[in-house]
Amino acid sequence: MCGIIGIVGASSVQERLIESLKRLEYRGYDSAGVAGVVDGRVQRRRAAGKIRALEEVLAADGLNATVGIGHTRWATHGAPTVRNAHPHTSGRVTLVHNGIIENYAEIRERLKAAGKTFESDTDTEVIAALLDHELSSGKAPTEALKATLDQLAGAYALGVLIDGHDTLVMGARRGSPLVVGYGDGEMFIGSDALAVGPFTNRVAYLDEGDFVAIDHTSAQIYDSAGKKVERAIRTVPTSAALVEKGNYRHFMEKEIHDQPEGCQRTIAAYVDTLTGQASVPGGIDFAALERIQIVACGTAYIAGLMGKYLIEQLADLPVDVEIASEFRYRQPALRSGALVIAVSQSGETADTLAALRYCMAKGMKSAAIVNAQESTMAREVDVVWPIHCGPEIGVASTKAFTAQVAVLTALAVAAARARGRIDAAEEQRLVRLLLEAPRLLAESIELEEAVKSVALEVSKARDVLYLGRGPMYPLALEGALKLKELSYIHAEGYAAGELKHGPIALVDEQTPIVILAPFDSYFEKSASNMSEVMARGGQVVFITDPEGQKHAPPGARVVVTAPRCDPLIAPLVYSPPIQLLAYHVAVLKGADVDQPRNLAKSVTVE
Repeated sequence: MCGIIGIVGASSVQERLIESLKRLEYRGYDSAGVAGVVDGRVQRRRAAGKIRALEEVLAADGLNATVGIGHTRWATHGAPTVRNAHPHTSGRVTLVHNGIIENYAEIRERLKAAGKTFESDTDTEVIAALLDHELSSGKAPTEALKATLDQLAGAYALGVLIDGHDTLVMGARRGSPLVVGYGDGEMFIGSDALAVGPFTNRVAYLDEGDFVAIDHTSAQIYDSAGKKVERAIRTVPTSAALVEKGNYRHFMEKEIHDQPEGCQRTIAAYVDTLTGQASVPGGIDFAALERIQIVACGTAYIAGLMGKYLIEQLADLPVDVEIASEFRYRQPALRSGALVIAVSQSGETADTLAALRYCMAKGMKSAAIVNAQESTMAREVDVVWPIHCGPEIGVASTKAFTAQVAVLTALAVAAARARGRIDAAEEQRLVRLLLEAPRLLAESIELEEAVKSVALEVSKARDVLYLGRGPMYPLALEGALKLKELSYIHAEGYAAGELKHGPIALVDEQTPIVILAPFDSYFEKSASNMSEVMARGGQVVFITDPEGQKHAPPGARVVVTAPRCDPLIAPLVYSPPIQLLAYHVAVLKGADVDQPRNLAKSVTVE
């Protein structure tokens, strides 16, 4: 989840290291630092807090180097202080690290017994000390790196400088992504293509266990056994225009407004607009499947719950959805006749990747619904289903969520047709409905002023409840999660039918209750829940459609009237209002909307 950049440059790298780190801010961080080779010795500059604090350090004491590394850190071992900030130095080694070294305590004690001293509380410093120890035995840099990596247990992506090696940057990856960028007389390593994007669009993605040494003109890549290998060099789109805020105050606001276009790209990839057929690539035989297992974390898990409702209802195919961090450790009973689907924006989420690999080891077919098509998940599964929503910079997922739901909706229609649960005419009808979603998403976003009108009251609350039935229940979970992530207000999502089984005890005049209730087969029961809440003084924030507004219980406060839509696409159409509510509440409270505290965009460690 940390960001890494390394440059072997033809000119000063200080400004370019900072530029790259700013592009990696979306990953989340609490300190930052850079290091460069100056007259054969590595020098560091570090700061706690935002990158602007590091810029102030550099303004007072610049780094006149043409070879350097940089890092944004999200604390795992040790508090977010300057002494724990990366890069870390031990002897002649200075490095940056993304990941967690599970056996660092054991290695640390071994090295302390050999005379090494440590300055920080981090697991990263142990890697630097171990590499310096291996160099002391006379090994060449790449040999010493290989010997070091062989002793590490855990996940890592590394960027390494060594005193006396003025034109060398080394990198390595296991469990965390790392790319190599090829420039003109310059070379780069980075956490992803976005990190090296300002300097080159030619990249190679390192495979699991690879390590690399770059100089001005080339990259020597080795696999986990230390054998020299070639990795394909790809030309990736320059995405600078896609990661600018434009006229919006925050990336999240822009990404909410990007959803109609993003959803259109997603749907276009999975339906044939001419024939009206759902077209899911990859050759999965849905008719032969016994069940589907979805694994995911956070918002992606909630998208998976949406998929469960849709696939089971349309295709009569059993679907299990589990939080990956629980699934991977509980030794689930699995059968080879099932399909595992990993849902992840980044395609690098550590727990989801581990759960996916567990299922694959049991002989299950595998698929990944991801935004990053060159990610680890995408490269390891049998089938990749990209969401095509473009870079998402805001830590709290918005357009990636609706894109994931759109893919799962198309998947449900395709599975239903393949299993004979719907005929060609019904498939065409459902596809037409899905094609309406981008337009209705745009109409839903136009409700922003209505959402703002209640954001002020919600911003004063200590607790907020979200209720929904059917597919609106997962959306209630997502609404509560967004409010927690962004505004730091405690919120919970519940199936509305559970109201009388406990949550109703929380209802009082100070607790807003957001009820998601389109006029569908669940509406009558949702209206009954509204009446129960209002009878106890609850302040109802009612999100419905025009027909639902007509049939609302007397006294209900209809705040947001969403466009009328078919239940198939209601989860998509009702997503922007809950996203906008969380966004505007957070803005009113002065929170850092794009980088909420303690959160990271790509969670590549447990």
